[in-house]
Amino acid sequence: MSRYRGPRLRIVRRLGAELPGLTRKSARRAYPPGQHGQARKKRSEYAVRLEEKQKLRFNYGVTEKQLLRYVRKARRAAGSTGQVLLQYLEMRLDNTVFRLGMAPTIPGARQLVNHGHVTVNGKVVDIASYNCRPGDVVAVRDRDRSRKLVEANLQYPGLSNLPSHLEFDKNKMTGKVNSVIDREWVALQINELLVVEYYSRQA
Repeated sequence: MSRYRGPRLRIVRRLGAELPGLTRKSARRAYPPGQHGQARKKRSEYAVRLEEKQKLRFNYGVTEKQLLRYVRKARRAAGSTGQVLLQYLEMRLDNTVFRLGMAPTIPGARQLVNHGHVTVNGKVVDIASYNCRPGDVVAVRDRDRSRKLVEANLQYPGLSNLPSHLEFDKNKMTGKVNSVIDREWVALQINELLVVEYYSRQA
């Protein structure tokens, strides 16, 4: 399944949740889109798990294949699979650029990375899925076009609070990853255990 490029508010309405990484807009209607959006339906356990998984997938802008790969990697790591999964997604370069305030959304951050406007430890990195590690320095590329783009974005950051694992110098346009993100700083309202359960029941 490829990356979603359709109307973002449609997804927000369908999942009935705020997805800060996907869009800054809020849906005016609180019910799902479509002819039967307002009809009350009893959701099965599978539907509840699927919904949580979809929240994760759309918020971080990863494909089904990528998310499955992260789940398998999280299972092999020490600690709670759900929390490790969230840490992997949060430590992606596109998400780190978004959380530093350099872009209004994760798709916007991915575009900055893909177009070569971001450096990690002094080198241009154009891979959005690059895994940031403690000690990494994420900065804006030293050229006018890159700086102007990020300056405009910094005036309207997607999220107002900088997570505790990051620090950012607005004058130098340089951020630093100090540690792995704590669970309490994940901006998405999600039950990660349901996501792990969803994949544990897949064939």
